Amino acid sequence: MTYIAKPKFHHPGLPKNELGYTHRDYEGKISTLCAGCGHDSITASIIEACYELSIEPHRVAKISGIGCSSKTPDYFLGNSHGFNSVHGRMPSVLTGANLANRDLIYLGVSGDGDSASIGFGQFAHSIRRAVNMTYIVENNGVYGLTKGQFSATADRGSKSKRGVVNADSSIDLVAMALQLGATFVARGFSGDKTQLVPLIKAAIEHQGAALIDVLSPCVAFNNHEGSTKSFDYVREHNEAVNRLDFITGRAPITVAYEPGAVEVVEQHDGSKLVLKKVAADYDPHDRLGAMSFLQRHAAIGQIVTGLLYVDREPEDLHRNFNTVETPLNSLSEAELCPGSATLAKINASLR
Repeated sequence: MTYIAKPKFHHPGLPKNELGYTHRDYEGKISTLCAGCGHDSITASIIEACYELSIEPHRVAKISGIGCSSKTPDYFLGNSHGFNSVHGRMPSVLTGANLANRDLIYLGVSGDGDSASIGFGQFAHSIRRAVNMTYIVENNGVYGLTKGQFSATADRGSKSKRGVVNADSSIDLVAMALQLGATFVARGFSGDKTQLVPLIKAAIEHQGAALIDVLSPCVAFNNHEGSTKSFDYVREHNEAVNRLDFITGRAPITVAYEPGAVEVVEQHDGSKLVLKKVAADYDPHDRLGAMSFLQRHAAIGQIVTGLLYVDREPEDLHRNFNTVETPLNSLSEAELCPGSATLAKINASLR
């Protein structure tokens, strides 16, 4: 496969963020995906989110598995750390890297085949263990690299491009994340950048397990009449629960809240999500309510997008394991090897 690097030339008039970086500094190689693929729109949203947050690219570790979605980290943040793992194993690689170095920002990019089939167990355990990460699922309902077979997220009754009807029940990764204890759960649509960018920004700054399931129609195998993950179907059946903006902790603002209009969600680090509610009775802090809300709308064929749940006091893997704050690669030999006396004491405690 041939990869084409983008020219390094930057127009001197390009706008810059607080670090003096332009959008070009957050880009990667030229995409080899199909023209019009929703995954490229997600890539653009990730680039925009990191640019607006003024993130230093070298502080980001992007981890992926196998599939069309797992190719996309090559197309953004070309100056960050990256690891392309085997099929379905992205969560365990990310977990290990996070345990070794908590100072990096972890972006796990996966697909519905990668996370809901062979990697379903890995997805579940990374969520329930509260790994501090932004887990983005680029969900198109098919295996795009192997000619469009149904994935585990394909809706029952939907048709493939060849006319085959899916007889299997689908896996809803958003519902699973809520049940498994994720502290930030959202769903977006690749064709709605206005909604997706602030969701990604908020997830990056959330200190806990954050999942964003992004519906991303496959223009080659899943964008036809009869598919429930096509552009037209999602646009016709999309019900956004809120309109979002994001204010970082560096520039806090206060908003007068009126029930049913605007709610300010304050996260543990002081950063805020400003939600303009569409449904006055929707509460993004109610996990059980979010699960019920999803089920009610799924029963009538509607797709819910937006921020569905956020925990005010999230926990993460390091806090639960009581790990050292220093990254392991910064510890000295004496700290990493406490000596035979300490090892003997540990062994004695296990007898």
